[in-house]
Amino acid sequence: MASANILAFAGSLRSGSYNKQLVQFAAERARQAGAEVTVIDLRDYRLPIYDADLEQENGIPANAQQLKELFRQHDGLILACPEYNSSITAVLKNTIDWVSRPVDDQRPLACFDGKVALLLAASPGRLGGLRGLVTTRTILSNIKVLVLPDQLAIPQANEAFDEEGQLLNEHHLAMVDQLASKLVDTVAKLHG
Repeated sequence: MASANILAFAGSLRSGSYNKQLVQFAAERARQAGAEVTVIDLRDYRLPIYDADLEQENGIPANAQQLKELFRQHDGLILACPEYNSSITAVLKNTIDWVSRPVDDQRPLACFDGKVALLLAASPGRLGGLRGLVTTRTILSNIKVLVLPDQLAIPQANEAFDEEGQLLNEHHLAMVDQLASKLVDTVAKLHG
C-alpha cells in the first residue's frame, strides 16, 4: 500500500499550461517518493460558476460530485496554481467553491478537512505566480487544509521545461524533489 494518497491538478484549463506541465512533473516526483498519485485535468470536470440559486434549483452538478469524491478519497493535494492578474484563477476558485458545498451525509468541509497541500506555480512573469499562491494559501488554510509552509514559484516558465516536460533548472528540480518528498512524508505521518 502506498504511504500517501495524493490528488494533483493545475488550476488552469489551457491545454499548453505551464502549470499542467509542473503538476505532472511534481506528481511523478511524489510517486518516486512512494506516493500513489492521481492527476486530473479540470477540463474534464467543467462546472458552472458557483451560484447558490443554481445549487438550490438543481443540486450539486455531477462534475462537482465527482470532484468531491476524488477529494474525499485522497489525503494530500498537489496544486499548480497559475496567477491571473495577481490572484487565483477563476477555475481554481470555482472548483474549491463547488467542492466545499455541504451534503447531508458529510460534516462541513469534509472534502478539505485534514488534507495536506503542496502549492506550486509557474508563470512567464518574473515572480513565477507567487502572488496567486498567497491567495490560494489563505483560502485553503481557512477551509481546514494544512498547507505546507514551503512552496515553489517558477518564473519565466516559458523557458523552464524541455520538450519532454522536464524542468531545466537544477535548483527548481531539487526543490520539487524536496517538496514532493516532504508532502509524501507529512501525509504518511498524518494519515498513514
